[in-house]
Amino acid sequence: MKRSKFSERQVLGILKAVETGRRVAEVCRENGISESTYFNWKSKYGGMTAAEIKRLRELEEENAKLKRMYADVSLEVRALKDLIEKKGW
Repeated sequence: MKRSKFSERQVLGILKAVETGRRVAEVCRENGISESTYFNWKSKYGGMTAAEIKRLRELEEENAKLKRMYADVSLEVRALKDLIEKKGW
């Protein structure tokens, strides 16, 4: 997954700037992001603190790691089952 060029604090700063009354288009133009990116961030990170966003990223990385581990183990199990079926044990 592509890593964002914006840190958690920067994303929160962008979201807070709009909450303080500035226009979305203006804030997006200043920060070099599209409005759709802003609204994606708002739906994902709206109302979160920096610590919560950091924890969310850590959990997403851990989840991806566990999914890869599960895929490796299930592949090994399938290979062993195929081997047993061929040998007729």
